[in-house]
Amino acid sequence: MATVIFYEKPGCINNTKQKALLATAGHTVDARNLLTEAWTPERLRQFFGDRPLAQCFNRTAPAIKSGQVQPELVNAETALVLMVQEPLLIRRPLMQVGDRCEVGFEPAIVDQWIGLQALEGAAAQRDRLIQQDLETCPNAAVAP
Repeated sequence: MATVIFYEKPGCINNTKQKALLATAGHTVDARNLLTEAWTPERLRQFFGDRPLAQCFNRTAPAIKSGQVQPELVNAETALVLMVQEPLLIRRPLMQVGDRCEVGFEPAIVDQWIGLQALEGAAAQRDRLIQQDLETCPNAAVAP
């Protein structure tokens, strides 16, 4: 089992579910506050890998929802600077196990990486969690 450094927004409903899913698989979660971490553009870039930076933004961040920040219209350098200045713009969670870093919680990717098979007695909880949307904020207002 892995020790997962898990950068989250404290109180985030989906981050809580994601940590529970990791725990049902026997992983140790070292939860850290994404909003108070001393980020640098170089450090953030490690989590994003080769992904287009537009995919690494939190689409429910107020600055994005208001149109103040348009991820597809900013270059990589500007995107990283914006995220350092306003960590709410960062897609959550950021996870690190050893030298590998990832952004977001895509169950198939996490399962291939460190495994999400439930420990004995935790299969029902795992199945319930895995069937949920673990990335879209349930508190995000949807326009009628």
